[in-house]
Amino acid sequence: MTSNVVSAMGQAVTVTVKPTSTPNVVRYELNRSLTGMGHEHYPSAEAAERRGQRPPDVLAQRLFATGKVDRVHCYSNMCTVHLKAGTAPESLLDIFSSLYIHYLPGVQPSIPG
Repeated sequence: MTSNVVSAMGQAVTVTVKPTSTPNVVRYELNRSLTGMGHEHYPSAEAAERRGQRPPDVLAQRLFATGKVDRVHCYSNMCTVHLKAGTAPESLLDIFSSLYIHYLPGVQPSIPG
C-alpha cells in the first residue's frame, strides 16, 4: 500500500509498507532518503526527543506520539518500526507522507516581520 498527501505545499513522501517475518515489525520504504548512509535507532520517545530536529528525529517523534510504536530504526530510505500489538501498519502512513509538508490547506503561513 502506498500513500501520498495532496493539496499542500511541500513535498509529499511516497511510502510503501513491506511486512517482515517478525510479528508487529513493519518496514516502510520511502521515495527519499532520511539518513544518508547512517543508521538511526530510537528505542523510545525520549531518545527521539533528545536527538533533535533532523528529518529522522522528527519522524520518530511523530511516530511515538501516536502511542502505536515501541521502537524505530531508520536507514537511508527505509524505516523499520516495531508496532504495538493490534496496530495496523497503514494507520501510520500519513505520518510518513506528510513529513515534508509545511503548509496545509487553510493554514496561513507566518511571514517574518
